[in-house]
Amino acid sequence: MPELREHAGRHYAVQFHYALPDDAWAVELSEAVPAPAARADVPDAMTHRPGAAFLVAFVPDEDPSLEPTVHIHSHDEHVVPYEIMRWFMEQVAGQVERCRTAYAQQDPEAVE
Repeated sequence: MPELREHAGRHYAVQFHYALPDDAWAVELSEAVPAPAARADVPDAMTHRPGAAFLVAFVPDEDPSLEPTVHIHSHDEHVVPYEIMRWFMEQVAGQVERCRTAYAQQDPEAVE
């Protein structure tokens, strides 16, 4: 389920998924788009859904010595408000912490 945030009248979404080829969690930031009108009559339905991701952070979960990276995926210019970038990076930092904690619980001697 994506996390949504509104800022200055625009909607943004952060969603997480596992990127198997990268052995990493992908944390994606996108501008959220209105949900289809067909869902308007569904109780608790989301009003917006994630659009195409323009920032993707990859958080390796099998080796805590690998650095997370942020990739820019956009053909168009995107202006990202500071508060939204902070929110996104807080989400990334939380995922880094979860991955490192899980790794340490599997093999505590391997973590520096």
